[in-house]
Amino acid sequence: MPAAAKLRLAVFVSGSGRTLENLLAWIAAGRLDAEIVLVVASREGIRGTAIARDAGLATQVLDPRQSTAADVSDRAFAACREQHVDLVVLGGYLHLLAIPADYAGRVVNIHPSLLPAFGGKGYHGAAVHRAVIKRGCTVSGCTVHLVDEVYDNGRVLAQHAVPVEAGDTPDTLAVRVFTAECQLLPETLQAIACGDYGPLPLPPGVPAGR
Repeated sequence: MPAAAKLRLAVFVSGSGRTLENLLAWIAAGRLDAEIVLVVASREGIRGTAIARDAGLATQVLDPRQSTAADVSDRAFAACREQHVDLVVLGGYLHLLAIPADYAGRVVNIHPSLLPAFGGKGYHGAAVHRAVIKRGCTVSGCTVHLVDEVYDNGRVLAQHAVPVEAGDTPDTLAVRVFTAECQLLPETLQAIACGDYGPLPLPPGVPAGR
């Protein structure tokens, strides 16, 4: 297996920060060759920002309700360039981004279904699990995918299936799916660091070989 390059990550959050927390735990345990150098939050007062600040991470709050989507995207990716971010991870980030050319193919998301099923605008959190149960599915899961400017549309990198059990509620299914997410996302990021998905195109001005 090729040696892993240590990824410089930005994690974008909109709520509890559980994905951020999980990635920090994997990094601390030496299981993920990465460093989180920036957290971008969509609002103040969420647990995600508290986790970031408690960990001493550079944190920016860019609230789409107080600006335009284009302005938020411009400022978020400007911050990524300043921190020489290799890869942006959307960890429960609920807003559509305008991804600039130099970060195309460098933004990943974890989605709580087996895309393309139950993806698109409005399909996030409990809404996904309610829809899965209502449809009568016997299998659900999670997907790590590249992000473009359409919700849940980019290339699928990895998926993990879990059963939908008799008597499941959106809450019980969510626990099972999130447990799978906590394994799949860092494993996929480690695979990216090892070059399993090919080399990441470096943004202009970012030195190679870190």
